[in-house]
Amino acid sequence: MDDMLKDFVVEAMDLAVNVEEHLLRLERDPENKETLNAVFRSFHTIKGGAGFMGLPALVAACHLTENLFDALRTGAAPVTPLSIEAALQASGFVADQLNDLNNGATPEQLAPMPQDLERILTDAIEGKTQAAPVAAPAPAAAPVAEVAAPAAAPAAGEDGLDWPAMYNAVVPAGFAIAAGPATAVSDNAAAAVQPVSAPAAQAETVAAPAAKAGWDGVDRRSDAKAAAAAPAKDESIRIDAVKLDALLEVAGESVQAANQAAVLLERLAQFKFEGQAATLMATLTETLERASRYSAELQRATLATRMQPVGRLFQKFPRLVRELAKDLGKDVELTIEGAETEVDRVVVDSLYDPLVHMLRNALDHGVESPQERVAGGKPAKAFILLKAWQEANSVMIVLQDDGKGMDPIKLRRKAIDKGLIGENGAQTDEDAYQLVFLPGFSTKEVASSVSGRGVGMDVVKTAVEKNRGAIRIDSSLGHGTKFAIRLPIELSIVPTMLVSTSGASLALPMAVVERVVELPETFSMVGGAPVLKDQGRPLPVRSLAGSLGYEEAVERVGIVINAPQPYILAVEAVDGTADLVIKPMTALTVEGITGTARSAEGELVLVVGLSFLMDGCRSTVRMAA
Repeated sequence: MDDMLKDFVVEAMDLAVNVEEHLLRLERDPENKETLNAVFRSFHTIKGGAGFMGLPALVAACHLTENLFDALRTGAAPVTPLSIEAALQASGFVADQLNDLNNGATPEQLAPMPQDLERILTDAIEGKTQAAPVAAPAPAAAPVAEVAAPAAAPAAGEDGLDWPAMYNAVVPAGFAIAAGPATAVSDNAAAAVQPVSAPAAQAETVAAPAAKAGWDGVDRRSDAKAAAAAPAKDESIRIDAVKLDALLEVAGESVQAANQAAVLLERLAQFKFEGQAATLMATLTETLERASRYSAELQRATLATRMQPVGRLFQKFPRLVRELAKDLGKDVELTIEGAETEVDRVVVDSLYDPLVHMLRNALDHGVESPQERVAGGKPAKAFILLKAWQEANSVMIVLQDDGKGMDPIKLRRKAIDKGLIGENGAQTDEDAYQLVFLPGFSTKEVASSVSGRGVGMDVVKTAVEKNRGAIRIDSSLGHGTKFAIRLPIELSIVPTMLVSTSGASLALPMAVVERVVELPETFSMVGGAPVLKDQGRPLPVRSLAGSLGYEEAVERVGIVINAPQPYILAVEAVDGTADLVIKPMTALTVEGITGTARSAEGELVLVVGLSFLMDGCRSTVRMAA
C-alpha cells in the first residue's frame, strides 16, 4: 500500500468509527441536526478520498448515503428505523472495504457495492418506512438520467489531507456520481461512477431544485461565534507503532544501564578518593545522576506515547450489542463509563476479541428475553455496564449485566459430566464460577450462531493472561454476573517487589502486594493447611517455592496478596522494589512465570504472573480438579 492510500485508509477508518457512534446516537435522538450534519460530512469526506484513490464501490456507497443524509437534514425524507438501518449497513460496508485495504488488498480486489445495500439506501432516500421486497432480477435496466446535483460539499477538516478538494481537483467536471435525494438509482451501482454526456450534465444543472424555504440543514453562526468555536489545529502526527516500540525498548535499556551505573557508583563510594580523584568522583556522581534523571524522563515520555484511552476500543461495542440483541429478540442497553481511562496500546488492541466474547455470552447466556424479565419482576429492557478505571498501577475493566446470573450447582454438575473436573472439584461457588474458563466448557445444550460451542471464555482468560492480567467472575443467581479484568497500565515497565526463594530471584507485581509480614516457625492448621491470622482474619499460607515446583526452602517472610480470596505468600527474603523492563517468555512456557527482567545489579529475575497470584498460586485447571 502506497503512503497516500495508507493515509486515506487510516483517516477514513477513524471517520467510519465516528459515523457508527453518530448513527446510534441518532437512533435515540432523530431530530438532532448536528448529528445529521456530522454524518453527512463524514461520508462526503470519505467519498472524496475514495474518488481520488480510484475506489468506485466506496464512492457509490458514500454518495448514496450522502444523498440520504442530505434528504434527512433538509426534511425531504424522514428519519426512520429504515434510514438508520440503511446508514448502518452502508457504514459497515465502508468499514469492510477499508479493513480489506488495511489488510493488504488492492483497490482492484475490493468487492462491488451489494445491490441489497443500494436498494435499502434508495428506499430510505425515497422516504419509505420499510424496505421493499426483493424482486426477481430484471434482464436489463435502462440508464437513469441524473436530475439533481449533490449538495454543496462542506469545508474540509483541519486534520489530515483535504480529500474533497483533491477529489474535485482531479476528477473531470463531467464525471457524475449519482442523483440527489429524490433520484431513482439503477440496479447496477457501477453505473453511478460512469461519465455522463454533456446534455445530461446540463440537464442536471437546470433541474437542480431551488433551496427549500426555512431551515436547509446547515447550522449557520456568526463569524464571531464561528471563530470562537473553531477547534485548535491538530498538531499530532502519525508514527508507526513499530518505531514507538523500538524507541520504548531503547528508553528502557537506558534506564536499566543508568540503574546499573548507580549500583557501581555506590560500590566505588566505599573507597577513599583524595585530591583530583575525589573531584572526578564528585563530577561523575553528578553526571550519572543527571543521566539517570533524563533516562527516566525519556522513558516516561515514550510510555505516554503508547497510552490510548479504552474508549477507542469501547466505541466499537454499541453497534455490536444492538445487532446481537436484535438477532436474539432481546431489548438491551449498553452503558459505557470510564472511556477516557488510558492503558498501553498493545492492551487496547488485544482486548477486542475477549470483550466481544464476553458481550456475546452476556447477551446469549446472561440476559433474559423481555417476556422472561417481565415475568420475573424485572424491567423488559436489560442493562449491560462496561466500565474502566485506574486502580494504583492497574486498569480495571468490568463487564456487568443484570440478567439471570450463574448457578454454581449447575456449573459444577456440567463440568463433572464433561469430565473436566472430579467429583470433589470446585467446592466453593467462587471456584465454580471460574469453571467457565475451562476449554470446552459450555452450559448450552445446542450451539447457536452466537455461542455454545465451548470456545470463547478460555480464549478470554488466555488473552488476558498474555497481557500479564487476571480475570475473575462474581455472580448472583437471578440478579446478574460481573466479569472483572485487572491489567497493568504499562506492559513493558512494571512496578515489582523483588523476592528470593530456593535460590531463585523473582519479582511480584506490586498491583497485588498488600504488605509484608513476619512468619512464625509454626502455624495453626485448618484442613491440613497452614493458616495465619492477619489483622483479625485467618489467611491461608502458601509457599512460593512449592507453588512453582522449586526445592523446599525455609521461608520466614510473608507477603499478603490482595486477591479475591486473600492469602499469605511465603518467601525466603524480600530484596526491595524496582520498576523492571519486562521481556515476555516466548521460547518456552513455565507455569506461573510470565516474563524475565534484569535487576539493577544485572541479575536475571523471573516475573511471577499476575493471574497466577490472583488465582492463589494455582492454575484454573489445577484449582478446578
